[in-house]
Amino acid sequence: MRCLRVVLAACLLAAAAVTAGGCSATDEERTLVVLGPWTDGEEKPFLAALKGIEKRTGRSYVYKGTRSLRETLVAQLQAGAPPDVAIVSSPGDLTAYARAGDAYPLPESVVGAAVPPWAPAVTVDTKDGEARTHAYWAPVRLDLKSIVWSHAADTGKTPDWCLGVGSGATSGWPGTDWVEDLLLQRQGPAAYESWATGKTPWPETRPAWEQWAGILAANKGELGKEGLENGFELLKNGGYGLLNGGRCTHEHQGSFIRRHYTDDVLPTPTARFLGSDKSGKSGNSGKTGGTGRTGKAGGSGANAFEVSGDMAAVFKPSTAAWDLLGRLTSRAARDDWANAAKPGERPYFPGGTFGTLPQSQGTRDVQKLLEGAGQICLDASDAMPPTLRDAFYRAVLEFLGHPQDHDLLTRLLKQLEAERILQQREGAFVLDDLCDNPVGASP
Repeated sequence: MRCLRVVLAACLLAAAAVTAGGCSATDEERTLVVLGPWTDGEEKPFLAALKGIEKRTGRSYVYKGTRSLRETLVAQLQAGAPPDVAIVSSPGDLTAYARAGDAYPLPESVVGAAVPPWAPAVTVDTKDGEARTHAYWAPVRLDLKSIVWSHAADTGKTPDWCLGVGSGATSGWPGTDWVEDLLLQRQGPAAYESWATGKTPWPETRPAWEQWAGILAANKGELGKEGLENGFELLKNGGYGLLNGGRCTHEHQGSFIRRHYTDDVLPTPTARFLGSDKSGKSGNSGKTGGTGRTGKAGGSGANAFEVSGDMAAVFKPSTAAWDLLGRLTSRAARDDWANAAKPGERPYFPGGTFGTLPQSQGTRDVQKLLEGAGQICLDASDAMPPTLRDAFYRAVLEFLGHPQDHDLLTRLLKQLEAERILQQREGAFVLDDLCDNPVGASP
């Protein structure tokens, strides 16, 4: 009887710390499962961080990595056997999980790890119909986009662009990155945010698609076809890194791609490769647009960068699960993670540089760009409702087959607009704050 009272007391204490979920006598003893996107050796530095947490807590953790994370997580949720913590790259998916009650709001003990713009607050209706706003996830790693990679000797040359959009079930996202970046650089963060959060009709994005079509006209007009035939990183000879293929000189890709290159390949902001609009300006600097919040540039996207991230959320709440999420965002874990990575694979985190071992030149250059950014904006397609994001991917793939076809682009934009209106009616656009100043939480 005394044992039962102890167990019940422990449950009540856990309930005070954990905002939702059950408790059992073995919650703090069982092995916690972490589901994540890293496989094929890429997971080794993360495993080192997890091992360090294990030593500090005495708890047991197991990591399960998969390239089909969305499908795997959905299957586990349907089976009633979710992981304790999942690391997901799409805030749009995470928002859907939060609305369905599958992901749990962060308790006060770890809510400080929800760093903007990677972890905006989400308003969800409770079972009683009451709207509650919470943070539901926290970034554990991040990447910088809006950059172009080239060999040092080719940096100042007219670009001969690389392109590959193949990526398994999610093929097309390297193309959506192009459209997003063109919108951000030409129209600025406020207009970008307005579009990405469902407020701006898709036909208004047409200039970005047409500018991309002009870029695709390079290489005798075959670049779109090459993009459809190539993976985003895997070469036909079994090597990795499009710049290592010998055909092209400039690659528009996120900071993660540096793992395939030597210190001779360095990043440059995309904005330096884009021409001005018809007015001769770099953007619509006279318009405010978007939310109109203080500190957000309404027009020019100068010194604005897209960012992406890998976010941790709890799907099986317990005191141990929340403790793990907090520790994954701690300085100790970030130092372990960074020190276990190769110089060209050092991860980036909110809050600055971590680890004590030397970095590659490309890693240092990306860190400087991130720290010196005027605005950072969350990857638009990652933040969209999943069905709209998938439609965006498909539209890019179809567009690449005939980028000069005016009627095709009109049809694609109409289809995307119809999906936007549908998702708007269903209340699927929940995220509002996708752009922010480049500040991070204290580790």
